[in-house]
Amino acid sequence: MESPDLAALRAEYAHEGLTEADAGSDPVVLFARWLDEAVAAGIHEPNAMALATADESGRPSVRTVLLKGFDEAGAVFYTNYDSRKARELAANPWASAVLLWRELQRQVRIEGWVGRVDPAQSDAYFGSRPRGAQIGAVASQQSRPIENREALEAQVADAEQAFDGRDVERPEQWGGFRITLDVMEFWQGRPDRIHDRLRFARVGDDWSRERLQP
Repeated sequence: MESPDLAALRAEYAHEGLTEADAGSDPVVLFARWLDEAVAAGIHEPNAMALATADESGRPSVRTVLLKGFDEAGAVFYTNYDSRKARELAANPWASAVLLWRELQRQVRIEGWVGRVDPAQSDAYFGSRPRGAQIGAVASQQSRPIENREALEAQVADAEQAFDGRDVERPEQWGGFRITLDVMEFWQGRPDRIHDRLRFARVGDDWSRERLQP
């Protein structure tokens, strides 16, 4: 099969721009507005974000997770605490994440320190999940090798049997992380690749804002 000519692939950007007046002085407010607009636009999984971590040697890895909470305190996602991402965060508790809303020609980057959320918050979110997802969290030793699909399904069956007829309890190795909002950058596509980029950085209890060249 012939490979596509990647160098020839082009996409034009023609949406409205992002001015300082439109952005305002609070990136949390701006993010909430952009997320609402992504949901209203019918974007599939508008809370999907690529999360980048690095181990103690600085070697990076990235994967997609789902944003499950966002406010002034930070961006929250949930995972297995024994997963690769969690082990890397234990060794190097800093991360960066990006949400891409392609249909709106927008993306938002977040950078900050990462820590576990309170166990009560993890309990509350776990209790809101569908039972099948709860069973999966119990059954999966995330990021660990397994012989085959059948072995994985056997672990799921064991978990289902263990909680037959009762509520599924959140396993200790599963819970939430919060990325503090040290830096937030908003990107809006513009014609001829002269994109709008506004970068907010935390300064004490306030925010600084600057425009970056595309």
